Amino acid sequence: MTPRFVFRMKKRGGYREDFKTRFGLGLNLPEKVPGKKRVWLQAVSLGEMLAMEPLIQALAAQGDKEIFLTTTTSTGYASAVSKYREKTVGIAYFPLDFWPITRRSWRAVKPDLAIVAETELWPEFLQQAGNARVPVVMVNGRLSDNSFGNTKKLAFLFSNQLGALKRVLAGSEMDAERFVKIGIPQDRVSATGNLKMDVAIEPILSQSEKINLKRTLGFEEKFVLLGSSTWPGEEAMLLRAFRKIHKQMPCSLLIVPRHAERRKELKSLMGEAADDFQVCFKSEGLFEGAVDILVADTHGELRTLTQIADLAFIGKSLSPHREGQTPVECGGLGVPMVFGPGMRNFRSIRDQLLSCGAAMEVADRTEAIDALVKLSEDPDRRSEMSLVGQEWHRASKGAVDRTMAALDEILLSVN
Repeated sequence: MTPRFVFRMKKRGGYREDFKTRFGLGLNLPEKVPGKKRVWLQAVSLGEMLAMEPLIQALAAQGDKEIFLTTTTSTGYASAVSKYREKTVGIAYFPLDFWPITRRSWRAVKPDLAIVAETELWPEFLQQAGNARVPVVMVNGRLSDNSFGNTKKLAFLFSNQLGALKRVLAGSEMDAERFVKIGIPQDRVSATGNLKMDVAIEPILSQSEKINLKRTLGFEEKFVLLGSSTWPGEEAMLLRAFRKIHKQMPCSLLIVPRHAERRKELKSLMGEAADDFQVCFKSEGLFEGAVDILVADTHGELRTLTQIADLAFIGKSLSPHREGQTPVECGGLGVPMVFGPGMRNFRSIRDQLLSCGAAMEVADRTEAIDALVKLSEDPDRRSEMSLVGQEWHRASKGAVDRTMAALDEILLSVN
């Protein structure tokens, strides 16, 4: 897998800083402070890093823990450094799951507890935890359909490593059941809820701040259609929906691609399908004057930009994509949303949003365009969706407290 891994890193870029930590080198952690427990927390990418924010804040606030934070992607690493440098004893890339590398990392870190987020079941990492007799806790645990099927088939190959999982704190009852089915004892699994529901959406903009932001971006008082964390193929759909809405009312399209590195591809698309509109790429600076289409090819601004949207489409949800991107921010901020059938990574959240009426699910691109156009013409329906979305978000919190209670219980048993 190494050639494929290296090619992918080169294509995406941004991996040069602290690259050696992927091999367990250059960690340079301080000696452990007597009386404090060292916690190694792994969150694979930007999405998981953002989801772990309330947990990291809660661990740091206790004062009796040292946090060592690792991630796998360059965007996750950048987010960790900007947010948590002062709250941790070290930030690094997660080591390659290969025996000498993983062993070197474990000997350097010397954790008392390891926490892995969502789906991080690395056999050699778990093996080293077992060798060191360090408990591993999975938080926000989930298994997608593919992961569940593959893990269930291959669980016999690393059943010993799974024994290092002291607890699995699942994000939903369905995920908890799946972990039991792959061989983790029932008494080690519990559903504590989704930590993403407890993420503080900050800063919350006032109405005047929203108006000023729209003017700064060149949107003025126009209706704003948002493409939230879009993937290939979805931007073209949004352009078609935008054209139809634009004929009916003043409208701007705000596209926030999941991977900013796709800007070259998106520039080509805009040149072919939107050359009659004023298009601006945020990485190049803001355009002086009215903007029809803004591509926010930057990092870490989605929560802020979502607040000026009147309607959103959730990315990675239309074929061939099947996993979906998080709809939590749109729900919490009261932005009505549309998504496709591919929301596997957020199945329980998707079902809740559909049940309360905060979202619409569509089967394909044609239905997505129709739904976006109809909702743009129906302010009363959007207002209703906004209110129930915010109520859903308020009622779904509490996962951090339940997770922290479980972690404290485990740490009490650690010598």
